[in-house]
Amino acid sequence: MKKIRIGAAQGFYGDTIEGALYTAKYGDVDYLCFDCLAELTMAILAKDKAKDDQSGYTKDLSNTMKALLPFVKEKGIKLLTNAGGVNPMAAKDEIIRVAKSLGISELKVAVITGDDVMPNLPQWQQQGISLAHIDSGEVFNAEREYLFANAYLGVWPIVEALQQGADIVITGRTTDSAQFLAPAAFEFGWKKDQWNQLAHGIVMGHLLECSAQSTGGNYSGNWEEIDFNQIGYPIAEIDETGTFVVSKADGSGGLVSFDTVREQLLYEIHDPANYITPDVVADLSHVQLEEVAKNEIRVSNVFGKPAPERLKVVMGYTNGYMIQTLIGYSWPHAFNKARRAAQIIEQQVRDKKIPVDELHFDYLGYNSLHGPLATPPDDSINEIYLRLVARGNDKRMLNLIPRLVPPLALNGPPSLGGLINLAPRQLLGMWATLVDRTIIEPQVEIHFETIAQEVS
Repeated sequence: MKKIRIGAAQGFYGDTIEGALYTAKYGDVDYLCFDCLAELTMAILAKDKAKDDQSGYTKDLSNTMKALLPFVKEKGIKLLTNAGGVNPMAAKDEIIRVAKSLGISELKVAVITGDDVMPNLPQWQQQGISLAHIDSGEVFNAEREYLFANAYLGVWPIVEALQQGADIVITGRTTDSAQFLAPAAFEFGWKKDQWNQLAHGIVMGHLLECSAQSTGGNYSGNWEEIDFNQIGYPIAEIDETGTFVVSKADGSGGLVSFDTVREQLLYEIHDPANYITPDVVADLSHVQLEEVAKNEIRVSNVFGKPAPERLKVVMGYTNGYMIQTLIGYSWPHAFNKARRAAQIIEQQVRDKKIPVDELHFDYLGYNSLHGPLATPPDDSINEIYLRLVARGNDKRMLNLIPRLVPPLALNGPPSLGGLINLAPRQLLGMWATLVDRTIIEPQVEIHFETIAQEVS
């Protein structure tokens, strides 16, 4: 029975490439697949593109391609990435530039576009297409300043690119698992209604999409026993039935176990019986995990249901600004000192009528992670940092708040021992809606370019 090996590369924009590089060298994989995009990432990339039309893709693309393109050429490993962000065509140009700088040519690069639906919004509104919020049903507010709007595309444009011989496929916004499902759908010739096979591929993608989270990274079990040095990224060996085995490259760090895989399986799953993607609705409620060897977990018994008729669209809009300030207080009574400082700042903001939508205080060492569930510290705690966050629409007025803090060194509680001001930054709000796929999919296009050999 034919099998292919798919390796995970980056799990987010900024993730280390070391795991993927190790897999490329020693993992005997046919494909390396990236998931670089989150909603926050799209916002970052949209801001980049607003400053520079040639930007808008992940900036670490240059280094990842420099590390991995030699393996595309020498071993025939294909790269599938959504690092194109909000500007996949510019990402393609950068990949070609890197390839030429390495003396690499004759690689076919495919770019998939059509996820960007910003230009469609006015027409959709004129046509009366509802863009109501996916959860609340709130009516779409067209008056906001929208920076990006992208539909989550599925696997089939990527499959078509592979069918036409692409060595590298760059996309913008896709569902996280699409890059991982595509090689299996292509290699095994899966049809669009082979729901059980597609559902297996979705689960495989879900287990690989977060780089080392299936191989011991972020593991909440016996993490102290895991070797995090040169932690391996997960590899899936999948057959035409969809059943697959998760492992990692021999000699790499990390751990593949029932529990590390189970943790990732449950990650971001709201309804295990209905995990909705553009390609299939996967039913994970009967998944079987079986340890077949050390660092090898077989995954089977996934069921699929027909794909949804509507695709998710996420838009980002400007939503004011925030400032942050940190100040530290030392023992004794560190928490009480920090809390008193917060009261002083809060009173001054009121007295000076500085307009804020929200003024928020955390105490690092007490509740900055656990929030209301935290137990107040006793007086033995060595130090506490007060974190002050203000949100509002008037950037100039928000900038007045950090100026209230330095005088506390001589005019507030004793033993202030540190001050960090972070520059104001713009906030983006997110709006998620559903749009009929028959409206979006006709605008999806695949562009090809073969890297030509440089003529000296």
